[in-house]
Amino acid sequence: MLEYYPNLRWLLLGIEFFSALVAFLYLPKLKGSYWKWFAFYLIFIFIQEFIWKFTHSILEIRKQDYYVYFGIPVQYLFFYWLYASKSLKNKKLFLITSIIYLLTYIPLEIYNQKVKTVYSINLTIGTILLTLLIVLEFMRQIKNDDILKFKENKMFYMNIGIILFYIGTYPFYSLYNEFLKAPYVHIWNMYFLYSLIANCIMYLLFTASFIWGKHKSQ
Repeated sequence: MLEYYPNLRWLLLGIEFFSALVAFLYLPKLKGSYWKWFAFYLIFIFIQEFIWKFTHSILEIRKQDYYVYFGIPVQYLFFYWLYASKSLKNKKLFLITSIIYLLTYIPLEIYNQKVKTVYSINLTIGTILLTLLIVLEFMRQIKNDDILKFKENKMFYMNIGIILFYIGTYPFYSLYNEFLKAPYVHIWNMYFLYSLIANCIMYLLFTASFIWGKHKSQ
């Protein structure tokens, strides 16, 4: 199977490892802070990506199935928790966004659709909810002037990284199979390149949030 931009993919894995390593080294400083869970999250992401880098199935579980039903939902639900429950301090909002997102899986089971890539309905709802939380977070930062101290503001790094990757690549992944059809292959190629670059930048920003950002306690 042809692998596009193999060197960039290896670079991404290396950046994910670096991000996880920095997060691990900062764990002692994160005691009593909810940011320790972000460190564990980055470690989990690297382990996940490292394992699936070298295989397409484990115990008869296909790589695509794993990401659709576990790997990707974990990412969205974690960010809902970080934004809604912790940064915005609204546990009800976290529950609402999580339930709405999880409910998008019901139609998939009813119609027993074949998994090809990320389901458009899950990605659409998940990204809309994440975008809403980012807007609310920006509004919170503007109101209390946190945005003026962006270098020390961990959520500022989070916002930029997530906007670049999760929101920036939404059209690509939601229309993934359509872009693979002629005459849109060149669009797929350019967007896939962007997704890899945006992913690299996002994890570098996540790493920067540990180095320069302040770690607030619970």
